[in-house]
Amino acid sequence: MNYIDIFLEALSAEKGCSQKTLLAYSSDLIAAQNAIGNLLQATNTDIQNYLSNLDEKPSSIARKSSALRSFYRFLMLEKIISTNPTTNLELPKRARPLPKYLSIEEIELLISSAGDTKNSIRLHCMIELLYASGLRVSELCELPMSANLGDKLLIHGKGAKERLIPMHESAQTALHRWLEYRGDDKSKYVFPSNSTTGHITRDGFFKILKKCAILAGIDPKRVSPHVLRHSFASHLLAGGANLRVIQTMLGHEDISTTQIYTHVLPQQLRDTVESAHPLAHNKIKDI
Repeated sequence: MNYIDIFLEALSAEKGCSQKTLLAYSSDLIAAQNAIGNLLQATNTDIQNYLSNLDEKPSSIARKSSALRSFYRFLMLEKIISTNPTTNLELPKRARPLPKYLSIEEIELLISSAGDTKNSIRLHCMIELLYASGLRVSELCELPMSANLGDKLLIHGKGAKERLIPMHESAQTALHRWLEYRGDDKSKYVFPSNSTTGHITRDGFFKILKKCAILAGIDPKRVSPHVLRHSFASHLLAGGANLRVIQTMLGHEDISTTQIYTHVLPQQLRDTVESAHPLAHNKIKDI
């Protein structure tokens, strides 16, 4: 009996996994089976040795580990095995890439250059909102009219969780100007379009933003909606904002996800310590 196929069928039926995901699971599990042998008889040591000897990136090893964990969890639930060999696996730590962000001057250039493009009022508003609120690009493109509360936005983020995000005056003005220009459009979206979704698409916004970067004299490879989100968080932190506040505004589930921004601002953090710590200005006396 091929338990890998049974597992994949369960993933498709119960979790609705895409064909791409199923193929990835299948590839990882078959590779493990070819290296280890019968996976139903594999021990914790077998799995550990297999993963430890893979000459691959930590992210790839972590993915293969995840596939094996899911597979054995399924076997345990179905009472096909009585011991889970993936318990307490030790994996190489994944190096988390530091977020890329633009300087405040580059953000200002990008915003001012939005006025030189087609649909400039809409683009100006979208950039202002991204940088003012740290929205995910999907949250921005799918922003409903009901989210606009005047001086703040009500966002329905991941996991259907709501969060309120205040808007500064410049962002409020940009949004008001766009809605006024848009006129009496019956669309439920703030940024409607003729696409099948009824709103501007992520790809559509991405392409316009790249063109805007070129007009601003910024390498378009450095500019994306996510980079603007990173810039929002990084600049807030540099300005002294509380990490918990930034976490709430970004909609992060875990504070550890937000903490990565503390690693991209070493000079600002050092300046904060030197200016705020009570002993920072004490001179060391000669003994």
